[in-house]
Amino acid sequence: MRSVSVGLVQMSCTADKAANLSKAIQEIEKAAAKGAQLVCLQELFTSLYFCDVEAYENFQLAEPIPGPSTEALQQVASRLGVVIIASLFEKRAEGLYHNTTAVIDADGTYLGKYRKMHIPDDPAYYEKFYFTPGDLGYKVFKTKFATIGVLICWDQWYPEAARITALMGAEILFYPTAIGWATSQDPATNTEQYGAWQTMQRSHAVANGVHVVSVNRVGLEQNGAMQFWGGSFVSNPFGTLVWQGSHDKEETVVVNVDLSKTDHYRTHWPFLRDRRIDSYQPITKRYVDEN
Repeated sequence: MRSVSVGLVQMSCTADKAANLSKAIQEIEKAAAKGAQLVCLQELFTSLYFCDVEAYENFQLAEPIPGPSTEALQQVASRLGVVIIASLFEKRAEGLYHNTTAVIDADGTYLGKYRKMHIPDDPAYYEKFYFTPGDLGYKVFKTKFATIGVLICWDQWYPEAARITALMGAEILFYPTAIGWATSQDPATNTEQYGAWQTMQRSHAVANGVHVVSVNRVGLEQNGAMQFWGGSFVSNPFGTLVWQGSHDKEETVVVNVDLSKTDHYRTHWPFLRDRRIDSYQPITKRYVDEN
């Protein structure tokens, strides 16, 4: 058995960027005290989810990566001996911004970043206004405790992203997330949406034989119009829920992940062995027309 302890920080945020960072650090400390070796924070944890509106002043929330937040978190990682997965609003250059996650190793070393590849544009999720699609490709990070892959929120709906990251050697797929329900919606719609979201990610675990860790924010934002649904979870490599969070509470938990289960499930359910890679060329097309 080869296991690692994974910390998930599901929290609410305010308009105070410094306070959010301080709160996240406190929660990382709590997770480390519970034995966490890797700690994942939710998407854009230093701010409210500002993409509900198209407002130029929100670009002031961005920062370089590496930058002030990563430097603060490097000190925390080194002090506590934990890996930190931190989703931030990256200012790459004047007028050029990304939705980016930094990975910091347990000795405080900045290992690199992944830039969100799939950028949504929906009511209250106007991310195309803010973020340029990632151009670093899919990434894995060889941390002290495990080789991990990081994808971000809207990426979680795309099996191609999970597959490629798993094929690159990721032992765990982490999904920092910010997704919620419109408070005007009926309970049946809310239940269906959350079910689809979780099922999709659990399917990535099954198809690739890896653990999936999804960390979402919680709380009312957007002037009460959006309830972020929390529900962070950990799935084993066959889609079984190891832990699931509440929809309305802040939670910092530590979950033991048995990495040896990847070999077990991939051996007994050999999906990777039976892939017909010679037949997959059409997947690179936008749509397969008959003519």
